[in-house]
Amino acid sequence: MQAPQPAMLLRIYTEEGRQHAGRPLYEAIVLKAREMGLAGATVLRGPMGFGHSHAIHTARILDLSAKLPLVIEIVDAEDKVRAFIKALNGMHDIGLVTTEKVEVVHYGSAPGG
Repeated sequence: MQAPQPAMLLRIYTEEGRQHAGRPLYEAIVLKAREMGLAGATVLRGPMGFGHSHAIHTARILDLSAKLPLVIEIVDAEDKVRAFIKALNGMHDIGLVTTEKVEVVHYGSAPGG
């Protein structure tokens, strides 16, 4: 069993219709995280939400649009997460970005498993 390790959780709150350099913003963020060697990234799609505009975005059939909320989560060492945040400065209209200190208690599977 691995001992718990300190780490940082980065959350980026955005919406699926946002673009960067001709591709979906969430895709550009995940590809940048991979390019910079971060441990991993997960994009979560929300069925409902609102942001600073207070406009409600939902996944109802009659209201399907490219404005559904997305959350991108990345966990890695604090120095790597902070360097990644600096690399995001060229991406505009991202949304809310938060960090919090976390403890990684298990990462990946055993070799060969």
